[in-house]
Amino acid sequence: MKYAGLIFDFDGVLVESEYEGNRHLAEYLTRIGHAHTPAEAMQHYMGLSGRGFIDAIEGRIGRTLPADFHAEREIENERVLAEGIGEVVGAVAFVRSLPPELPRAIASSSSTHWIRTHLRHLGLEDAFGEHVYSGKEHVARGKPAPDLYLHAAAAIGVSIGACAIIEDSPVGATGAVASGAHVIGLCAGTHCPPDHAAVLRAIGVHDIAADFSEVARLVGL
Repeated sequence: MKYAGLIFDFDGVLVESEYEGNRHLAEYLTRIGHAHTPAEAMQHYMGLSGRGFIDAIEGRIGRTLPADFHAEREIENERVLAEGIGEVVGAVAFVRSLPPELPRAIASSSSTHWIRTHLRHLGLEDAFGEHVYSGKEHVARGKPAPDLYLHAAAAIGVSIGACAIIEDSPVGATGAVASGAHVIGLCAGTHCPPDHAAVLRAIGVHDIAADFSEVARLVGL
């Protein structure tokens, strides 16, 4: 292994939730009079959470979101939590191939409930132990600040400079690069458009991986 620890984003890295979530968001915004495609929703809001997510939407549409927005999102989230979402191709096999002693963590904008539920769906509930960290729950500043990655690295006892971070979103990659870790931009999810690698490279990621076979090569498996 080239790195002493690995930090994973979750949505769009391990589980194929980015496209579905942004499809639902685009449909909602279009229905209330602000036409969005799933690609536009991913471009402008992917990787954000909490107040930052709401501010980005409201800033773009120029109004406060309707009162039913959160209820609709919650209904969709509960459906997805119950039914599960598939893995990003190769993600489960990659995680299972890691040396058992290798420190690893998840650092995601999603809630720990969301992450752990989908880890169970994927059969990876034991793969990260206690090291599942949420930008909503564990730090004051979520992505694109680097704080969540720094928190995760400290929690697994590895210097951030000795960690590799696997990220897919521009917002997440921005914080990952700022953290000082080696950043691998993953373009394996169905949500990644043809120019996604170029977008991540412009942010400053160190490597691009089109799939988990390439991730394995980059980290020295």
